[in-house]
Amino acid sequence: MIKVYVLVVAEPGSDKKVAQALREMPEVTNVHEVMGPYDVVVEFQVETMQEVPPILTERIRTVDGIESTTSLVTLPD
Repeated sequence: MIKVYVLVVAEPGSDKKVAQALREMPEVTNVHEVMGPYDVVVEFQVETMQEVPPILTERIRTVDGIESTTSLVTLPD
């Protein structure tokens, strides 16, 4: 399994709405609201690297209220 962490910057005042929308996605395994330069940390798992871009571009980055994302992809075991 490949774990992916997405660091999300939300538009001001929309972090709770963004976190809730992300929690509702079946691909997502964990969502944490955090303090610091990012507002939300999202975790999901995939079998192959080819699965990562569609989840990022078609699902996560389309959530209303997301200003920017930074993705961290773990190396396969």
